[in-house]
Amino acid sequence: MTCRLGSWRYNRFGNLHYIGFGLLLAMLVIRGHSTTMSGPSADDVNRGLERVQYSLRATGVKDDSQNSLRSGIHSRGYLPHVKREGATYFVTFRLADALPHEVLLQFEREQAERRRLLHQAQQQGWATKDSEEAIHRDFHRKLERYLDQGRGACYLRRPEIAELVANALVYFEGQRYFLRDWVVMPNHVHAVLWPMPNVLLSDVLKSWKQYTSRRAKRSLGLGEAPFWQPESYDHWIRDDEENARICRYVRNNPVSAGLCARSEDWRWSSASALREDSTRRTSELAS
Repeated sequence: MTCRLGSWRYNRFGNLHYIGFGLLLAMLVIRGHSTTMSGPSADDVNRGLERVQYSLRATGVKDDSQNSLRSGIHSRGYLPHVKREGATYFVTFRLADALPHEVLLQFEREQAERRRLLHQAQQQGWATKDSEEAIHRDFHRKLERYLDQGRGACYLRRPEIAELVANALVYFEGQRYFLRDWVVMPNHVHAVLWPMPNVLLSDVLKSWKQYTSRRAKRSLGLGEAPFWQPESYDHWIRDDEENARICRYVRNNPVSAGLCARSEDWRWSSASALREDSTRRTSELAS
């Protein structure tokens, strides 16, 4: 059932079963395996892909190399992406200047060193409290904290640009995908969505970014420089518990970043859209 919220459309499918798989720790095997400025070696990338493939095999999921955009593993250079039909995803895409390359390299070096120490401890049989899951989680928390500081031009802080992006997110809601939660932050966007059958997540992201990039650059008088960073982050949500945690994070992101006191006060978000729907329904019942 889809509720129309004025110009917003929000799908409430709390009872929908969220499909997931075991531990997807190596999904974001970023260049951090290499501590040099020149990027990862072939061996580093292969080890990362091997971990993803092992995780898939361990949970009975096929690595469908012939249709990897729909189900299986694919990569756009250095970042492995894992897909499966029927899955719910957490996605993030950032403005081009939101995360400088040198900052990302520093975070990746720290991640790589921590992984090296963990693997050394495992090989030597030493006791350690660290884990791949903790390293993966802490790396992305560090990225999110940096983004929440509002680095870069923050074009999405402008109401007309934020409105453009928000409208693009919900435009095909209920037709191509179901949106569980979403938020437009000053320099990045989060969304939790379930693509409809025969709809590729990569096509949804491409549509959002291409449509908003062209119109935002025209409105801002920008040249041909990229508006969004080329690669988006997507994470296959593995179970209901993780889904609830990620949705809670998305809703509360404006509050944790100090942008508002309550999540529903942030205009460009699913939390605000739900409040508007509730207010409208209350008004209709009272009239």
